[in-house]
Amino acid sequence: QVQLVESGGGLVQTGGSLRLSCAASGRVFPSYAMAWFRQAPGKEREFVAAIRRSGGITLYADSVKGRFTISRDNAENTVYMQMNSLKPEDTAVYYCAVRPGLYSRKSYEYDYWGQGTQVTVSS
Repeated sequence: QVQLVESGGGLVQTGGSLRLSCAASGRVFPSYAMAWFRQAPGKEREFVAAIRRSGGITLYADSVKGRFTISRDNAENTVYMQMNSLKPEDTAVYYCAVRPGLYSRKSYEYDYWGQGTQVTVSS
């Protein structure tokens, strides 16, 4: 089992910044990808960003490209997401997810999920 704990959510104004963190513990895969998804009220969960374990290779949704940056500290089994120039449409519960192997944009391909952290951007 892998446990994921997110932190860093909150309320910010349009144009503000937040930094989300997700710490993984328990059974750690030798090679795994970590990702962030989000879900707004009344909408399906959507992919935001992902990062491979090695090489720092990243993948972003078009809606956040250039504003969000995903990174990871493999020694600490932690993934971060710096969110800048936040917009009201970024308001959602943000979830951290883990899967062995390569990253994916598909939520059903991830095996473990955190409890989520709320991000609210006021206009």
